[in-house]
Amino acid sequence: MPRRRDVDSQRELLSQAVWSVLAEHGLNGLTVRAVAERAGCSTGLVMHAFAGKRELLVHARHLLHERAARSADAAEAAEADPAAKLRAVLRQAACLTPAKREDARVWLAFLAAAAGDEELAAVHREHHRVLVRRLERLVGEAVPDLPRAQRGVRARSLAALVEGLNCLAAVDPATYPARAQGAALDDAVRAATA
Repeated sequence: MPRRRDVDSQRELLSQAVWSVLAEHGLNGLTVRAVAERAGCSTGLVMHAFAGKRELLVHARHLLHERAARSADAAEAAEADPAAKLRAVLRQAACLTPAKREDARVWLAFLAAAAGDEELAAVHREHHRVLVRRLERLVGEAVPDLPRAQRGVRARSLAALVEGLNCLAAVDPATYPARAQGAALDDAVRAATA
C-alpha cells in the first residue's frame, strides 16, 4: 500500500499538470494523455486519480475556487474600510497579472465545458454563488442602510463585471490591460457603495 505522503505528492503533481495543460491549451487540449505527459507519468496513474476529462475539469474548477477563496480572504483581511475591502476582493478576482490571466483561462475553459453539461454547470454555480454572497456581504458592510434586495443586485452586477472582464482579458489582454480593468472595477465600486 502506498504511503499517504506519496499519494499526496502524486495528487499535487497531477493537480499542477491539469492546471497547466488547461491554462495553456484550453478545453480541447485537456486530455488524460496530455496531463500524463505534463506530469511525467503514465496515463494509468492519471486514470487512477481521475476517471476522465470531466473529473479533470471538476478538479481544476475546485482548485480555482480554493485559490480564489484564499486570495479573497487575504485581500479582505488586508483592508479596514468596507469599500476598500470590496475593491480589494474584486481586484484579486480580476486578471490583473499574468498568473491571474492563467486563472481566467482555466475558468473560461471550465465555463465553456459547463455550458453544455448540467453537472459541470452545477459545480460552476456552486462556486460562483460563493463569490456573489461575499460581494453581497461586502456591499452591505459598505452601505449598511441599503435594502437586502439592492445588495444582491449590486453584488451580481459586480460579479458579472469582474467575470466578464476576465473572459475578455483572457483572450485579448491588449484591449483589456490591467489598468483598464482596474479603472472599470474602481468605478463600479464607487457606484456600488454610493
